Amino acid sequence: MSELTLLLIRLAFLAVLWFFVIAAVGVIRTDLFGSRTTPAGPRKAAKPAKPAAKPKSKKNEPRQLVVTGGPLQGTTINLTETPITIGRANDATLVVTDDYASSRHARLFPQDGQWIVEDLGSTNGTYLDRSKVTRPTPVPLGVPIRVGKTVIELRK
Repeated sequence: MSELTLLLIRLAFLAVLWFFVIAAVGVIRTDLFGSRTTPAGPRKAAKPAKPAAKPKSKKNEPRQLVVTGGPLQGTTINLTETPITIGRANDATLVVTDDYASSRHARLFPQDGQWIVEDLGSTNGTYLDRSKVTRPTPVPLGVPIRVGKTVIELRK
């Protein structure tokens, strides 16, 4: 082989090596700091509001988030209007010490009288019952949500 061929092979190998290093740093950054989100642009004007309906009864609305599986089993969080974040980060509402959970793994938030679960770009995914959460999804009462090895449910 000529010297030029060896030099080109070495440079190609070096470029591929740097590509993998940069990709690994990107994955670690996402795991530590969460995925980047861009603010939503202006929304189109909504249709005129319908006349106010009678307020819904709060009989079927969940009042607690209960950890039913994993190291935090038995932990209970009372639900209010504030969103609940789940992950390994110290500022999360429910801090899970699980190798399969991301720093900012998922969040639960109230919307139109129901609770919604949203995956925050986690590495291993969030599961509602046995389905992977790919977009904000309503959570029925008693249906398990799995974040790593931790299982939680909404209860009355």
